[in-house]
Amino acid sequence: MSPTSAHPESSTELHEALGRILADRFTCRQFRPDPVPRGTIERLLELAQRTPSWCNTQPWHVHLTEGAATEELRTKLTAHVQSHPAAPDFPFPTRYTGVHRQRRRECGFQLYDSLGIAKGDQERTLRQMMRNFELFDAPHVAIITTEADLGVYGAVDCGLYINTFLLAAHSLGLAAAPQAALASYSDFLRAHFAIPDNRRVVAAISFGHPDTDHPVNSFRTTREQPGNAVTWHTGGAADATTRHRVASPSPSPSPSPR
Repeated sequence: MSPTSAHPESSTELHEALGRILADRFTCRQFRPDPVPRGTIERLLELAQRTPSWCNTQPWHVHLTEGAATEELRTKLTAHVQSHPAAPDFPFPTRYTGVHRQRRRECGFQLYDSLGIAKGDQERTLRQMMRNFELFDAPHVAIITTEADLGVYGAVDCGLYINTFLLAAHSLGLAAAPQAALASYSDFLRAHFAIPDNRRVVAAISFGHPDTDHPVNSFRTTREQPGNAVTWHTGGAADATTRHRVASPSPSPSPSPR
C-alpha cells in the first residue's frame, strides 16, 4: 500500500485536524464522576501506544484505575500526603527563574482567579493543592512508569507517551490532567500498586469526562511565540542577527490550553 493510499487525507486536512486538537485541549481540574467505558479507554491506550521512543524501547508501563480502585487510591493517597514527606523517583525542579518563573506564576494566577482565591489566602490555596491528590474527582488515573536502567531518556520517552495520551483523550471527547504531583509520592505509589523496584514513577494522568460548568475549567494558558523558542542557523553573518532577534521576549504570547 502506497503512502498516498494509506493516508487519503490531504496534508492540509491532517494539519488542521491536529491543530484543532492541540488548540482545544486543556488541563481539566474538575471531572464528572461517570466512568469512561472500558472500550473507549482501550481505544485511547491503542493510540497512546503508537508513541515513538528511542530504539523503539517503549519504556512506559501504565497502572490504570477504575471503579473502586480509583476511590481507594484517592482516599489512601490523600491521607498519606498529609502525614508523610514527598519522595519522588526523579528530582523536581530546584527553582524557577526568568521567563519560566513568569509563565508558572501566570498559570497559577489564572487558576486561583478562576476559583476566586485571593492572593495570600493560604488555607484555600492549600486546599486547591490537595485537589491534585483527590485526582480532581476523576473516575480514572493512569500512573506512568519507566525502566530504571533507561535513565533520563526512558523518562523522556514517557513524556512523549503522556503527550500522545493527552491528545488521544481529547480526540475521543475526554479530558485529562497530567500530574507530576502524584509522582512526588512515588514511594507510596510503588507500595500501593506493587510496582517493581526496577521501575520509576514519572507522572500520573487523571482523566474522564470534564465538568464544563465548573469555573476551574474556564481559563486557558498562553504559549510563547514560536520565534522566541527557536534559534535559526543559516550560516554566515545572518546567524548573529537571527540569534539577537529571537532572544527578545514576545510582547503577547499566543493563547493556548495548558
